[in-house]
Amino acid sequence: MRLTTAQALVRFLANQWTERDGAEQRLIAGCLGIFGHGNVAGIGQALAEQGAGTGGALPYYPARNEQAMVHTAVGFARTRDRLSTLACTTSIGPGATNMVTGAALATINRLPVLLLPGDVFATRAAGTLLQELEDPRSPDLSVNDTLRPVSRFFARIDRPEQLPAALLAAMRVLTDPAETGAVTLALPQDVQAEAFDWPEELFTRRVWHVARPVPEPAALDRALEMLRRSRRPLVVAGGGVKYSGACETLAAFAARHGVPVAETQAGKGALPHDHPCAVGAVGHTGTAAANTLAREADLVIGVGTRYTDFTTASRSLFGQAAFLNVNVTAFDAAKHSGETLVADAREALGALWPDGWRAEADWTDRAASLAAGWRAETDRIYGGAELTQPVLLGVLNEIAADGVVVNAAGSMPGDLHKLWRAADPGNYHVEYGYSCMGYEIAGGLGVKLAAPEREVFVLVGDGSYLMMAQEIVTAVQEGVKLVVVLVDNRGFASIGNLSEAVGAHRLGTAHRTRGPAGELDGPYLPVDLAANAASLGADVLRATDRESLREALVKAREADRTTVVYVETVPGPAPDTTAWWDVPVAEVSRDPVTRAARERYEDAKRDQRPYL
Repeated sequence: MRLTTAQALVRFLANQWTERDGAEQRLIAGCLGIFGHGNVAGIGQALAEQGAGTGGALPYYPARNEQAMVHTAVGFARTRDRLSTLACTTSIGPGATNMVTGAALATINRLPVLLLPGDVFATRAAGTLLQELEDPRSPDLSVNDTLRPVSRFFARIDRPEQLPAALLAAMRVLTDPAETGAVTLALPQDVQAEAFDWPEELFTRRVWHVARPVPEPAALDRALEMLRRSRRPLVVAGGGVKYSGACETLAAFAARHGVPVAETQAGKGALPHDHPCAVGAVGHTGTAAANTLAREADLVIGVGTRYTDFTTASRSLFGQAAFLNVNVTAFDAAKHSGETLVADAREALGALWPDGWRAEADWTDRAASLAAGWRAETDRIYGGAELTQPVLLGVLNEIAADGVVVNAAGSMPGDLHKLWRAADPGNYHVEYGYSCMGYEIAGGLGVKLAAPEREVFVLVGDGSYLMMAQEIVTAVQEGVKLVVVLVDNRGFASIGNLSEAVGAHRLGTAHRTRGPAGELDGPYLPVDLAANAASLGADVLRATDRESLREALVKAREADRTTVVYVETVPGPAPDTTAWWDVPVAEVSRDPVTRAARERYEDAKRDQRPYL
């Protein structure tokens, strides 16, 4: 079958499927792309020839920023529990390097995306190209090599003959829960357009089985023995619980054995917020309930978590607890010198049922009491009179209870982690592995493409909005309805608080002009973000208080097109975290505020554990 390399690539991708538990879906559900001279005559031509309609074999979706389209693919893949994703094609040069941040986000979060950047001529016949990086040490080096350290698989296709093996290897990594992340196939522009006689077998329908690895018997025996010895166990549920579809199994495990369940950012929603064993968020952005239990537990059962510093309060939270780590990835299961149970979360939890074992009754009762206290505290905070950010979240939590809330960076992830009452596993979508400003709107677009039946509420601060808002245009173009809640507090609230805490005095964290002395303390910038959103094609509603916010959210939910709800919040108290985060403070300073912060830092460092 004589096709160009790009035509063969498109035809191959359109025939890849995944299967788990008997259910099949497309592995590559579409292709996002921005075209330039590095991919327009190759992949662009191939997509145009096969038809780029959304009902086609490989639908094409335009984007406005290359980083943003990777975020869209990530949002899609996460919503589909890593069983389906989108491809992203770019030209050479800045189009390719713009994807580096998105690739890092995907790989850090263990989420599959396929990147197809154009590359310089394999033959080098044209000499130095527009947008080519010239390295006198290595003529085969290109800017695409910046994608190597953030990709789980990278291949440059210098000859058409190399494509089949690279494609099979790429699909294997995308569909392997233990290895998945960004996968990059760098495509020289001359090779994309080069014709080759391909074997017909390359284009047959191929189904990739996504396995559920079961626990090794000896490892399972060790894990069961740890459970039998434990009196005060605590489950820390990570994203792996949701990706493996283990939420119901976790709920049954917790109820059967009386084990409280705390949640990471990625794992939030693994249990419904009102489950008798749910104690809420854990770690630096955790609840007082979960963090109290974390300090007192004798066994931490980490399920599908990679134990980031926010989860562990920079290794200061879990007292002297032992660790039993259930993870499909051995690398994550081995953390904190824990006992490892390398297996699919659902399979492992289904096997961890020691006959007659339960946590101490006093421990289970204490967990329930602490969780009830936290729910009462959340009610109090949600019921505040002023329109603070926590009050806004309370109103949104009511309106979006059966939708999906999307967020990524700033102060909102912390407030959401503590306060949001997740009704189901898909209700909470906060990207906090990379905490990437600008993810929100693009990621929300991916969520909506993956789950069009759900209302998607994108919660974005003014700082993130100013970094990347242009995918509103894509949503409007595609008729993909989002509700964007644009929260304006005129600066970077989260980093401002941190800056003050470490003695940096909120430098550069407010959107102000320069004052008479040249400092950034003049009037606030005269930027109208609501008008900006309207200029991108969205309908815009403004809210000024609790009641107008509620009315605007209801109206936006009932709308049939992308609507932005713009609201200015006032500073207000959020629940204080009871856990530390290791951010070094200057060891010497003339500033007494900084010196005092350093003393507090050194005191906190003493609680860190080496986990040897």
